[in-house]
Amino acid sequence: MVRNQVKITDTTLRDAHQSLLATRMKLEDMLPIAEKMDRVGFHSVEVWGGATFDTCMRFLNEDPWERLDKLKEVFVKTPLQMLLRGQNILGYKHYADDVVEAFVRKAIEHGIDIIRIFDAFNDLRNLEKSMEIAKKCGAHVQGAISYTISPVHNIEYYVERGQKLKAMGADSICIKDMAGLLAPMAAQDLVQALKKEVGLPVQLHSHYTSGMAAMAYFKAAEAGVDVIDTCISSLAMGTSQPATEAMVAAMEGTDFRPELDLGLLAEIAEYFAQVRKKYSAYDVSGNIVDTNVLQYQIPGGMISNFMSQLAQQNALDKLPTVLSEVPRVRKDLGYPPLVTPTSQIVGTQAVLNVLGGERYKMISSETKNYVRGLYGQPPAPIDPEIKKLIIGYEEPISVRPADLLEPQLPQAKKEVAPYMEKEEDVLSYVLFPAVAQKFLEERMAGKVKVDFQIAQEGPRSGTVPYHPI
Repeated sequence: MVRNQVKITDTTLRDAHQSLLATRMKLEDMLPIAEKMDRVGFHSVEVWGGATFDTCMRFLNEDPWERLDKLKEVFVKTPLQMLLRGQNILGYKHYADDVVEAFVRKAIEHGIDIIRIFDAFNDLRNLEKSMEIAKKCGAHVQGAISYTISPVHNIEYYVERGQKLKAMGADSICIKDMAGLLAPMAAQDLVQALKKEVGLPVQLHSHYTSGMAAMAYFKAAEAGVDVIDTCISSLAMGTSQPATEAMVAAMEGTDFRPELDLGLLAEIAEYFAQVRKKYSAYDVSGNIVDTNVLQYQIPGGMISNFMSQLAQQNALDKLPTVLSEVPRVRKDLGYPPLVTPTSQIVGTQAVLNVLGGERYKMISSETKNYVRGLYGQPPAPIDPEIKKLIIGYEEPISVRPADLLEPQLPQAKKEVAPYMEKEEDVLSYVLFPAVAQKFLEERMAGKVKVDFQIAQEGPRSGTVPYHPI
């Protein structure tokens, strides 16, 4: 069978440095190389979403909207892509529909071409509004399925999610393997099933955490996957994505080998090798492979968070017990995939269970809200006894969580008025009130640098061609 060439989405400017450098890469280190990246031949470049929005304001003294604008000026050949957490947008809780609608519209106005939308529970009700608005605004809507392993997560489950996403208007499907759990043969089987039963283009996103991602990508390519997510080799592997150059080389001699400019990739790799040195204080590369993820399903970053929490309590010796507690809590709570925000909820509760000396003696407010159904419907029923321990005889909600939220923009506009310069400031504020207020106040005081140079050739004009996926 003759296969179409596999396309590649580059994650260097978003997920790669989020995974390895605590999302600290500044715009000034992106712009000088962006024009060269634009000439490589990527299917798309992921530049926004995830933790970048928060981090821009919280740590980098940058306006995330201006970052997007500057990148859009340079990437004229390559579509820009972002990751959206459904009803959570880019935060850690549900926001009202008016916020979701306004945010998605503005993101597309500022240059996002492809929006990958996911929900930590795979509760598709939490994707309805963002998918609807993105579709109306003309963006490519990629419905993502959070991949995990449990008694209830099988091929039939994922195919059913894919079929529903297609019915909701998705233009393509993404298998989002945030913890690097997808084994090569499982990748082959899942891609084949989605291609056959759903009939949409399929993209695969994985992390190298377990050491399996590159092999999973190759088997997925053999099975007909349309796009894979990789990043430049100098910011690859560990908890990041597989290296672009390695995947292109591995597929040499196949009829699906990506057609990318390897000369440009070599120059880009050398550039980011130097940039990475600037962020050594945040570099969490450590071991390239962490097999703990196969046993505990803990995504990159969670173990370091555990170590920080336990160190504050002089209980670092309890780390092995906490790691063993995570799968137990996850089972109790209905096997949620461990991705923001469920990874934080399950992880924190596991720490509390260990430090409390008795399981569920101490319960976080987030765990209570989880069991109340305020984040969505878990993949499997919550253990009845655990449910009673956490919320007593209270009945969880059965409606879409966002249906209980009143519009949030009117009040946010009043609160942000003293330091508002543009409409986008309201959205920054409603997502991260304390962080945005500090940032906007400092901007008013002239402490925020906004005059970035583009690439050496200067800004260019042009339009991004439509890509079918």
